[in-house]
Amino acid sequence: MSTPRSVLTPDALTMMDAIARSGSFAAAARELGKVPSALTYSVRQLEEALDVLLFDRSSRQARLTAAGEELLAEGRRLLAQMDAVAHRVKRVASGWETQLTVAVDGVISRLTVFELCEAFYALCPPNGPATRLRLRSEVLAGTCEALTSGQADLAIGCAAEATLPGDICSQPLGEMEFVFAVAPHHPLAAASEPLSDAELLRHRAVAVADSALRTTPVTVNLLPGQDVLTVASVPAKIEAQLRGLGCGFLSEPMVREHIRAGQLVVRKVQRQRAPARLCYAWRSPQTEDGRPVPLGLALRWWVDRLESPATRNALLERHSGLII
Repeated sequence: MSTPRSVLTPDALTMMDAIARSGSFAAAARELGKVPSALTYSVRQLEEALDVLLFDRSSRQARLTAAGEELLAEGRRLLAQMDAVAHRVKRVASGWETQLTVAVDGVISRLTVFELCEAFYALCPPNGPATRLRLRSEVLAGTCEALTSGQADLAIGCAAEATLPGDICSQPLGEMEFVFAVAPHHPLAAASEPLSDAELLRHRAVAVADSALRTTPVTVNLLPGQDVLTVASVPAKIEAQLRGLGCGFLSEPMVREHIRAGQLVVRKVQRQRAPARLCYAWRSPQTEDGRPVPLGLALRWWVDRLESPATRNALLERHSGLII
């Protein structure tokens, strides 16, 4: 008779994940290169060994029971841990991580980030280091969350005030000025300064949705009861305000050229926004006895480059010519 330990294999957990994602045994079988009957048999083995029902048989779709949802969540966590173990073993053997994920906040210069990528890939021509780079675009609290949740190895543009766990190291990146700006044809462009909250409340604000999924999303400079147009990225917020669809604070370096060209008008408000203090942070795991684990060569390279004041300044300031 099968036991829970004998049936809870990586293949079985991967199968559960495929069925849940695809919504059917047939689709999961195609994805895994198996026949549906083989998946049905494996699920029954799991259910018999665990003495639970994992799927609701009354539904035509592959709908998980509460027990199935729990197994799926724990299974995904276990698979991620297995991948992490394999990742660490390979890193110890070669020194270069198989993959390095960098979370970049929406206000950070993409020009500079891609120049850093170019320099990284130029380390070992013609194909660069063995490490695969993965860039994540995040907003507000989502930038730190990507790091603290283990989805990123390095985060650029975290709020300096963010509380970080003990296995995360951080260093100041610098300050970024924000200006309240509207299109020239927006009603607030001709209103008397400084603009009061009562005046702002009469006009739609444009806000970028915080990309955080687990932590409490951050809301910045929105008034209670104010109409809000929510967009998915900082470039989208700039575009919305260029079109006069709303008002709000914008990163001064990102809209500097628009201001010079007269496409945006800076207005004084009664409640001015203080400069944002930003930092960069990276995962620095420790052994069970508290000793730091040496950084992989790829992460070490990026952290070393970020120590340069010129690099940090460019990440905050160099937005001219960026295609949005």
